[in-house]
Amino acid sequence: MTASQLDFNPIRFSTVDLPVHDRVTMWREAFGRTMTKLDFEPSSDDPFGYEAVLRALPGLAVGSMTMTVMRIARGREMVVTEGNDNLGLTLLMEGTAFASRLGRDLWVTNGDVTLMTNAEPGTVGFPSDGRFLSLQMPGAALVSLVTNIDDVVVRPIPRNTEALRLLTGYVALLEQSPAPQTTELRRLAATHVHDLAALVLGATRDAAEVAKGRGVRAARLKMIKADIMNHLDHPGFAVATVAARHGITPSYVRLLFEGEGATFSKFVLHQRLARAHRLLSDPRFAHYSISAIATEAGFDDISYFNRCFRRRYGVTPSDIREQTRRQGMA
Repeated sequence: MTASQLDFNPIRFSTVDLPVHDRVTMWREAFGRTMTKLDFEPSSDDPFGYEAVLRALPGLAVGSMTMTVMRIARGREMVVTEGNDNLGLTLLMEGTAFASRLGRDLWVTNGDVTLMTNAEPGTVGFPSDGRFLSLQMPGAALVSLVTNIDDVVVRPIPRNTEALRLLTGYVALLEQSPAPQTTELRRLAATHVHDLAALVLGATRDAAEVAKGRGVRAARLKMIKADIMNHLDHPGFAVATVAARHGITPSYVRLLFEGEGATFSKFVLHQRLARAHRLLSDPRFAHYSISAIATEAGFDDISYFNRCFRRRYGVTPSDIREQTRRQGMA
């Protein structure tokens, strides 16, 4: 991919707009042989359907796929032609699938995760409509992090683990958040995913220690911040509440924020003030009283809200409300 395609902005592909009678042929050529070096073969007489949302960072490709009944194969000639040693960590979100590679066969079902290699031919069959998440990473990035990684390919991988929850949660938040704006941030996000994937697959002792101080911390903090943003309007929101929801201690939550030079309480306060500022600046909320705005942002003490707002922005909430009113009249 080019540098402009490694910014994690979504690229969508779908069979929906293709003519039904030419759909399979066109998809196999354009998306299959040309782009993914895969062959797509329908396994039923029902209309063929496939949708893919792809995002990429340096060292990471994330794909969210939905498909009808089919068989997907990577032949020997495609392996030789492409020379791709990527490892694909796949989480099946809906349906069942049958994976075959390296002489190993594995049935997977909803919630199962499996590791595939692009360096060897293989197939994946979907006997029913399915949906899955794929994380493609360079083999070299994981080989040094995982103990005997070849033994994990097309083998049962423990599900319902904390490592898998962190990995899928972190990737989901990456997809929902604005794309990283700098190359450094993009590489860092990919490194965090590598760390978490290694823990899912069985990281070496050294890699596990590094991951706990890097990828795990980043994933937990990102998930905690998202949790905070979803509960800002709860006045009684406290560090102990967040810690309990994430299965960690309040002191560890504080430590995560301290790691980036912040505190839990200041982050919550600043986000609440930012929400109040946005509401006060939005003409659609002109009929809201300032006390209602404060409550909507999570404050239960209007005097405290006014003091904090003025300290943060150098003006009062009434000043922002008046400024918004004047702009609407201009």
